[in-house]
Amino acid sequence: MDDHKLKVFCTVAETKSFSRASEIIRLTQPAVSLQIQALEEMYGTKLFNRSGCIITLTNAGEILYKYATEINAMYAEAEKELGALTGQVKGIVSIGASSTIGNYILPSVIAEFKTKYPKVGIHIHVSNTRNVIEFLNAGNVDIALVEGEIKKQKLIVEKIIPDEMVLIMSPLHPWAKKLSVTTMELSKEPLIFREEGSGTRQVIEKTLAAHGITQQNLKISLVMGSTASIKNAVEEGLGISIMSKWAVKKELRYGTIKTASFKDEKFRRDFSLVYKKSKEPSHTLQSFLKFLKRYPFDKLLNA
Repeated sequence: MDDHKLKVFCTVAETKSFSRASEIIRLTQPAVSLQIQALEEMYGTKLFNRSGCIITLTNAGEILYKYATEINAMYAEAEKELGALTGQVKGIVSIGASSTIGNYILPSVIAEFKTKYPKVGIHIHVSNTRNVIEFLNAGNVDIALVEGEIKKQKLIVEKIIPDEMVLIMSPLHPWAKKLSVTTMELSKEPLIFREEGSGTRQVIEKTLAAHGITQQNLKISLVMGSTASIKNAVEEGLGISIMSKWAVKKELRYGTIKTASFKDEKFRRDFSLVYKKSKEPSHTLQSFLKFLKRYPFDKLLNA
């Protein structure tokens, strides 16, 4: 239960960009423009000042934004109270997830949640950590599940899953029989990195920097935009990489990738649950959060 035009309007207002809003909402930019145009025709006034690449709210836009955020909050509150009254858990939960969590952890969690609550629809938007937090700030997901450090500001961040990252390589790589390597040895081999904005990359860079190792000391052979593409490149012998244990469970089982730990440092991080301080969770979202926080994640890693 929501007003789609108001949601589009709020996203443009918060991102100050039609193109960025279209990426977040997953509509074409012309479709976003049409939604805004329909609102402007409805109210008989311009809602945005457009000056080149700069977009700001008009006085009318400021007024509508104030009420639109209140309306969206009221929709959520109505859903919460009706759910509590009827005892039914149904509706939609929208989740933004960084790639490791979205691709390798959430599917099993959601499958079990859906068994218990079959009337709940789950929408997952998988991207890198930076984009997922933008989705959350723009109100296009209810919660975010991400890796890496988050600027808290108006957000609540709760650590829910510890993670250790390991070195991965082809079974034909000279290091394939090693159980561990040092961080300094990384400079000897072609290294495959995730793109800017990735929580995985953020942790790797921070940990290496603590040992005085910068990108200039590394042989970065490829920069890739997904965990799956990096694994494929490693399997083809194009380089080594550092990745979460969660992401290579299947490859380790089938022997297509080998892993090693680090002698002098542990690449550790936490997967975090992130949500807005100001947003009151719906009855459906509360049920999902309760399920998520009690979930025994260890059983997935050891499966």
